[in-house]
Amino acid sequence: MTFPKPTSWPPDVTDERILDVAVIGGGPAGLMAAETVAKAGRSVAVFEKMPTFGRKFLMAGRGGLNLTHSEDFDRFATRYGERSATLRPMLEAFTPQDLVTWAEGLGQTTFVGASGRVFPKAMKASPLLRAWLSRLEDLGVSLRPRSTWRGWDAMGGLRIDDPNGRNTVRARVTILALGGASWPKLGSDAAWAPLLRVGGSEIAPFRPANCGFDVAWSTMFRDRFAGEPLKNIALRLGEARARGDAVIARYGLEGGAIYALGGAARDAALAGGATLTVDLRPDIPVETLERRLHAPRGGQSLANFLRKAVKLSPVEVNLLREAHGLDLPVEPAALAAAIKAAPIRLTGVQPLDRAISSAGGVRFESLDGLTLKGRPDVLLAGEMLDWEAPTGGYLLQACFATGVAAGRAALERLG
Repeated sequence: MTFPKPTSWPPDVTDERILDVAVIGGGPAGLMAAETVAKAGRSVAVFEKMPTFGRKFLMAGRGGLNLTHSEDFDRFATRYGERSATLRPMLEAFTPQDLVTWAEGLGQTTFVGASGRVFPKAMKASPLLRAWLSRLEDLGVSLRPRSTWRGWDAMGGLRIDDPNGRNTVRARVTILALGGASWPKLGSDAAWAPLLRVGGSEIAPFRPANCGFDVAWSTMFRDRFAGEPLKNIALRLGEARARGDAVIARYGLEGGAIYALGGAARDAALAGGATLTVDLRPDIPVETLERRLHAPRGGQSLANFLRKAVKLSPVEVNLLREAHGLDLPVEPAALAAAIKAAPIRLTGVQPLDRAISSAGGVRFESLDGLTLKGRPDVLLAGEMLDWEAPTGGYLLQACFATGVAAGRAALERLG
């Protein structure tokens, strides 16, 4: 079965009742696609099923809106794993610096944090989103919340449910930017997947990305230390490496350093478990630790001695006990090695509805660029495509960049 097509192709360009572009989905990718089209003077409407736009974008800004990253572009472009080569041309066409310039054009001055991440000085998404929606309205974009796309009718029109009932919208080009499958309560529920499968699109199974890992903590450790941070640690799981901070959760581990381990670590944990190696003092060579641990212990408890000798916090000392159990050594060389390599068994990952983002989606192999095969009037953008990236600005950058790419492709199609 194939997707329905308009009865005349292309639609009559003199018919003013037909939108130039209909964008389905009001997140960053969809809004950026709409802005790209509207700046060229074309008519465009954005249909969003939620009552307001950019809900997941606002959620991303709750802890400080990490827009992009300032690292060298060649390094930046590798952050998308097996999809790096596919996404690179789009990232080159809308770079991290382009995103910074765009944000500052909306009155949101940015700064680079110590980790190289780029944030707006307001440290939240709401001021940027308000300015953005205002700009879109000034450009003539029709913003239509509470409008749910239900697929195509037999004539190729878009079936839209809105507060006035079911309507048919005709557009010369449609851009689908419907999001992935994480945080469904914010609108990304992948309800679109069956509609595209009917048309023959290949959709990779959805999996959690940038998610927490399950660990079977002891009751004492879980109850005492849930919520405690682990600062400036290094993690190793197979070939994956990461540096940064993590947080002890009741279910296991979460936080930026954990998320940065990427999809390979997730897949290993899901395949029956995997052992994570934690270096609690990555900036101190093992020889230096050993030398410090040779200091006289006297009558001090091990926890107090480790606090004074190598500045281990209570949560770090007890993490060592969770990792090594009764085998936690006291001899300086062995104890130094234990601090540099604490094994933590990961037994699984948190589910999709708890993940920051999702892996999976429409495979690029079933597209012509960003266009549905057999439907040159339908383009895709954002997280509904099959790519993933760690947090750190990489997620949003690719959403914006694919939105720009889809908008430009729509303009090419319109001529």
